[in-house]
Amino acid sequence: MLPIEFLDSMRQQLGFEAEQLFRALESEPITSIRLNDKKDILDFPCDIEEVPWHEDGYYLLDRPQFTLDPLFHAGCYYVQEASSMFIQQALEQFVDPHSIVLDLCAAPGGKATLISQYLANQGLLIANEVVRQRVFILSENIQKWGNGNTVVTHNDAATFGEKTAHLFDCILVDAPCSGEGMFRKDAEAREEWSVKNVHLCAERQRKILMDVWDALKPGGILIYSTCTFNREEDEENVEWIADCLGGDILPVNYDPSWGITEGNPGYHFYPHLAKGEGFYMAVVRKYDDDYVPFKIRESKKKSLPVEFEKEMREWLINPDEWAIRQSDRFMTAYPMEYKALIDYLWGELTCISTGFGIGEIRGKGASPQHALAMAKALKKEAFPNVELSLDIALSYLRTEALPEMHVPLGAILLTYENVPLGFAKNVGNRLNNLYPNEWRIRKL
Repeated sequence: MLPIEFLDSMRQQLGFEAEQLFRALESEPITSIRLNDKKDILDFPCDIEEVPWHEDGYYLLDRPQFTLDPLFHAGCYYVQEASSMFIQQALEQFVDPHSIVLDLCAAPGGKATLISQYLANQGLLIANEVVRQRVFILSENIQKWGNGNTVVTHNDAATFGEKTAHLFDCILVDAPCSGEGMFRKDAEAREEWSVKNVHLCAERQRKILMDVWDALKPGGILIYSTCTFNREEDEENVEWIADCLGGDILPVNYDPSWGITEGNPGYHFYPHLAKGEGFYMAVVRKYDDDYVPFKIRESKKKSLPVEFEKEMREWLINPDEWAIRQSDRFMTAYPMEYKALIDYLWGELTCISTGFGIGEIRGKGASPQHALAMAKALKKEAFPNVELSLDIALSYLRTEALPEMHVPLGAILLTYENVPLGFAKNVGNRLNNLYPNEWRIRKL
């Protein structure tokens, strides 16, 4: 049942149209996915209509058990709410792909993987999450997506304002909110909603925005979004950004057939009009005043000399594009173009991952890390490849014992439909399953 005070507030906001919204919120939620470029075709029963505001977005006719699809675990697609894919339009219209971007509230990773894909091999994404339990989910999803252009961090907004002043060309603040847009799919969001919580969310959102504002370059783009409907967390906060922090609210082009409702300012996705859950987005360009540009300083942390570097570079498609850093026995590959900046961030921030893990020292040599199997920079032919059936692939993803295979000694790359799933190691008398235990399938 929808909260009574929510019903009253929406009737004030939408008038007679509110009853259509309420009916939509009691209907079945829509499932949508966004494809990665790891694989061209996925075998899903899709709706005739694709997500119109993102070329890789698809509506599914029903929600399959994604856990049973090895390609889901391989990062070939992300199960993402369709409305939130609209940030692609803001990126395309206002953000150069060579930009340095901060996704401040990034977990679980839908928007972060979208931004990472948009920046491709040209820009750099800092994907941050302040809640520790959620940052590891974010890191897992970033690794599975496979782009090496992302640094995952665990810091509060004020740290970015202090440590990275004027660094970012674009900041996405997908702010923690009262969750009205999730009422259709999340019963807990309904139970936790209250007018008081709306006020608290709006105040917290302003605090976050104020704390991170200095990290945005003058002339830079702020994308502000929520999954709620009310003006206090949406329009009023955007007007506050423009008036108090200092910026111009920008219009975002869209097709009227998409069912988007223009706010004053910003853009609403109401589920009775647009095919997706509730969502709000607005774009603000920070005033382009005189400022001191961000200057990269020397990292506070010192890297170890990298062992087995030549061997590990042979595992990469374009090895010269990647810097390699060693910490303890683990080696990480990250974009050479942004080496100095990433080294600085690694020293100043709490970094969960920078780029992707490439190898680790085991015994007298280097063994590949699982993140390398997920990376698009992986040179598949650097390892013997074994294609798995569906049953064996699921067994591998449950970290079960693997059947006997006639393969060379050492690391073996396991694939499903020619997409890497991870590594195993032939030690002579058995094949060790190297899939990360913390990622394993626990239930079917």
